[in-house]
Amino acid sequence: MTLDGFPAKPLGSVGASDLPWGRARTEGVEVGRRITAEVIAVDPDGGQVHLSMAATEHPELWTFLKRLDPGGILSGTVAAIESFGVFVALDDGPGHPVFPGVGFITIPELSWSRFEAPSDVVRVGESVSCEFLQFDTWNGEARLSLRATRPDPFQAFADATAVGRTLRGTVTRLVPFGAFVQVADGIEGLVHLEELSWAPVAAPGDVVRVGDEVPVRVTGLDRVRRIVALSRRQAPSGPAVPF
Repeated sequence: MTLDGFPAKPLGSVGASDLPWGRARTEGVEVGRRITAEVIAVDPDGGQVHLSMAATEHPELWTFLKRLDPGGILSGTVAAIESFGVFVALDDGPGHPVFPGVGFITIPELSWSRFEAPSDVVRVGESVSCEFLQFDTWNGEARLSLRATRPDPFQAFADATAVGRTLRGTVTRLVPFGAFVQVADGIEGLVHLEELSWAPVAAPGDVVRVGDEVPVRVTGLDRVRRIVALSRRQAPSGPAVPF
């Protein structure tokens, strides 16, 4: 679309999620019609200005979200649990015109520990306090992190565990390239296929099974990526020390 003051070339674009909410996508949008929209991003390289008509239709919501500071704590109630994340109805601020809540927690931001489903971590109606990450202008929502408000067990594990230490753990998963072993509460490490045994191994199931307790040696710790590298073949044959 052409912008006022820049008639020579179409510069503006409105994405599908930035059209008016709660109506047919084509309603209110036609060639030659004037619209009012808020600038949400500028692409200098592509020569495009990305606009949101939803923002101008819901100014109270946009004003609220733009005033939030990353790192701040927001409280609310779990409004809906989906396979892709959790909606949170915030205690303060306006409601969302389309979604069950203005706040949204993606799957990775629910917990530091591995889980099978979001309902393993939270339940509908539960009160939660989360850290505000960013204003998602695409959906007009506050991206939140529940895990950021809780201690990271990996950092505590890394503080107390030196590379070279032998631990006793439980095999939790087998994958084509190795086996995952839980060595502490909420802490899993990977034993690569070549580190399962001194003898060549075609598949992890040839030497270990899920549920086996095995001694492993810590061969690497990556605090940033939260990865523990383990070796079964390098572990001493004597008793291992539980974490």
